[in-house]
Amino acid sequence: MLAIGLMSGTSLDGIDAALIDTDGEGAVRAVAWRSEPWSDAARAELMAATELALTFERPRASPPIVKAEALVTRAHVFAVRKLLNEAGVAAGDVGVVGFHGQTIAHRPDRGWTWQIGDGAQLAKLTGITTVNDFRSADVAAGGQGAPLIPVYHAALAAGLDRPVALLNLGGVANVTFIGEDGALVAFDTGPANGMLDQWVAQQTGARFDEGGALGAAGRVDQAVLRAMLDHPYFDAAPPKSLDRFDFPLEAVRGLSTEDGAATLTAFTAQAVAEGLSVLPARPRRLIVVGGGRHNPTMLRMIGERTGLTPERGEALGLNGDATEAEGFAYMAVRTLKGLPISFPGTTGVPSAMPGGVVHRA
Repeated sequence: MLAIGLMSGTSLDGIDAALIDTDGEGAVRAVAWRSEPWSDAARAELMAATELALTFERPRASPPIVKAEALVTRAHVFAVRKLLNEAGVAAGDVGVVGFHGQTIAHRPDRGWTWQIGDGAQLAKLTGITTVNDFRSADVAAGGQGAPLIPVYHAALAAGLDRPVALLNLGGVANVTFIGEDGALVAFDTGPANGMLDQWVAQQTGARFDEGGALGAAGRVDQAVLRAMLDHPYFDAAPPKSLDRFDFPLEAVRGLSTEDGAATLTAFTAQAVAEGLSVLPARPRRLIVVGGGRHNPTMLRMIGERTGLTPERGEALGLNGDATEAEGFAYMAVRTLKGLPISFPGTTGVPSAMPGGVVHRA
């Protein structure tokens, strides 16, 4: 069926909307994709909601978060309409929308994860059956609730020689390992664009380190890097996952803009290298998707520290900007079919299990 996937990541750069044709299993065909950037005002509103959510012991409604959820829902409805218009596809021809929503807090250690966005309202306003809340059932069953994309990564990599690894460089970095027998292992390796984007925004007002120029011009502060890597997260065995704000920027305060960017980029790269070192086997290829693949300094540092050549997803004919959105379209179809989306090796659940809440149009 035709399915739409919607993803707004923790880097808060914008909404990715992807249309694919899939059976939720082995058949996947990309049809269309568009990205809708968040305005500065929307970013500020979502950041404020996130900072507030992280102060709670449990999710609870509050006026700023209710307002932010309405913003998220409204913006995603517009994204669906624009995607359909550009693709020349009628809403009635689309079987399902996979609506990830906006993560404002991820606390699996406390037994909860929180993505805002009203799935029932999106279904009503688009006229398309919508699946949202993909992570809560996994966390309730004792899983990490992340990463969920590995089942889609496996479908994309079906024709590759194994073992192979797919690395997603979003606000947080996560890796999917597909063994020779097809077994999946996945986890968050550490921060990716989130910390670097925040640093660059605070220092320069820009949204990100364009072309990796700041990182390339700076010097990695090895003492700061060692201190950042001396964090209990890196000693924990996978499966494991992070909240976007588990690592604060205080460690690089006092560094120049360029040295801070270089050190944060190296932090991402070294965390990836340490993550790959605990995989069941050395992957033959490392395929990279997500916004971080546009940063040549980050890719160079990853290559230097892993001994592998990072290959952009485009090497497989993929749109590396659309992969996560496509993945939630794929998982929405799986949800309708009662197929699992999380697995012991990816999120730590006791057994493979479905997820998501269905809202009929």
